[in-house]
Amino acid sequence: MVNLAVRIGKITMKNPITVGSGCFSLDYEALYSPDILGAYVPKTIRAYPWPGNPPPRITETPSGVLSSVGIPSKGWAKFLEEDVPALKALKTPVILSVVGRTEEEYAEIVEFADGLGFLAGIELNLSCPNVKAGGLQFGADSKMAYDVVARCRKKTDLTLIPKLPPDPSHIVEVARAVEAAGADAIAMINSPKAMLIDIETKKPFLGNVIGALSGPAIRPMAVAFVYQVYEQVGIPIIGMGGVTTVRDVIEFLLAGAQAVALGVVNFFDPLAVPRILDGLQKYLEEKGIEDVNSLVGAAHSF
Repeated sequence: MVNLAVRIGKITMKNPITVGSGCFSLDYEALYSPDILGAYVPKTIRAYPWPGNPPPRITETPSGVLSSVGIPSKGWAKFLEEDVPALKALKTPVILSVVGRTEEEYAEIVEFADGLGFLAGIELNLSCPNVKAGGLQFGADSKMAYDVVARCRKKTDLTLIPKLPPDPSHIVEVARAVEAAGADAIAMINSPKAMLIDIETKKPFLGNVIGALSGPAIRPMAVAFVYQVYEQVGIPIIGMGGVTTVRDVIEFLLAGAQAVALGVVNFFDPLAVPRILDGLQKYLEEKGIEDVNSLVGAAHSF
């Protein structure tokens, strides 16, 4: 028998596969049960209603997707009414992704989330590259990241997972800071900044001008960041960025990720989760590997 179970903070995941916030819908249950996931991360929620960015918001690029959605949110009251019943019914652990514009807003929504009573963890989105207030700046500065995580840590005993931006100058420093502040794990990476310009109109394509690049184009970058941070922190990493195949998942594990999130692949392949889970099981069996945890960080042995 092959062991696929991994630990992320206090969370036991039955396998290392999860999803990026905003990249998976419970409507997929028409195809398969979301409970096959090791953990489920719903779309990032705010404590207040938020419209997001003006259109156009999303387009394809070579080997990726360019987006600037701006984390629209229905707000906490509607979230409780419309989303919580379905989330509570899930058997797999639920990790709620939250965002705020200030330290106070982060602490407030973490306290709200903690009070739900059924969550396994909270992801702090410190790294959205296409919002003008809140998010990115907290993940780009080690002191700000420390302060917001420390403040949120006081509001919950749930597994706390800051999501970091792909900042080559500061990502190791920020990762150390959030660990010191009490984070139980790190999610990385969020999408790097990117843009397109329409050569006919001579205007930026996105309504927000600059957005974020996701998809296969960013995977080598994400793997490199996971590899770097793994050597510098003692808490688990949830790796993400451009995963489309089981080989990509294994690459992240070898670099040091304990779990791996599937993002935009769910948009063009709604059966990506079961396909990749099946592939991971077969890989381990074919290689005679009894425990998936033995892959974590194995690339650092050379």
